[in-house]
Amino acid sequence: MRGLFDEAVQMPSELVIFDLDGTLIDSLGDLADSMNAVLRELGHPAHRREDYRYLIGDGLDILVRRSLPHEVVDNTDIAEVVRLMRQEYSTRWTMTTRPFPEIPNLLDDLHTRQIQTAVLSNKPDIPTREIVGELFPDDSFAIVRGARDGVPLKPDATSALDVASELGVKPERSIFVGDTSIDMKTGGNARMRTVGVTWGFRKADELLNAGADHIIYAPLQLLEILA
Repeated sequence: MRGLFDEAVQMPSELVIFDLDGTLIDSLGDLADSMNAVLRELGHPAHRREDYRYLIGDGLDILVRRSLPHEVVDNTDIAEVVRLMRQEYSTRWTMTTRPFPEIPNLLDDLHTRQIQTAVLSNKPDIPTREIVGELFPDDSFAIVRGARDGVPLKPDATSALDVASELGVKPERSIFVGDTSIDMKTGGNARMRTVGVTWGFRKADELLNAGADHIIYAPLQLLEILA
């Protein structure tokens, strides 16, 4: 744990900002199947589902670039492949994607404690809000936000700080929860406490190396940190 956060650790938390994919929802299968369908359509080899744990996390444009064969990236219309991926994913994302076990119970408990919750994803904004609206009750999150034009992606702190500001919470009273180094760096850049989760796309070592203040292995363990 960083010494910089020693004082913040003693302060009660008022806001928990969650990443989406790999943190709140198990979406690996639908994302992988969608990208593989696009690759096959374009005549490129598909990837193993497990490979997508390391391809996902930095936004759709980067996912496409990482998924394409290295030798064709420079000669490919990336925007067109992104369009195909958006279209394919829009027909598939409900097939296997579900909240991780214990997540609904965790959200209920946070609301009971009057701790605000929000979602911040590098997934495009419209599908982010649609997916959250489909999989969670309407009052689950005060703010749901994905990637938007003109706003830097995580790990830039801008969106995380905007969420906290809109909800009237200081960064030092906020916690950022996610499953990748991008999320840990986002929280750190925003001067928030960071909690890395191990049930998502990446392992504990990556999260710790990226500056995670805490590591948890099941959703309800977050309550122990808050306590």
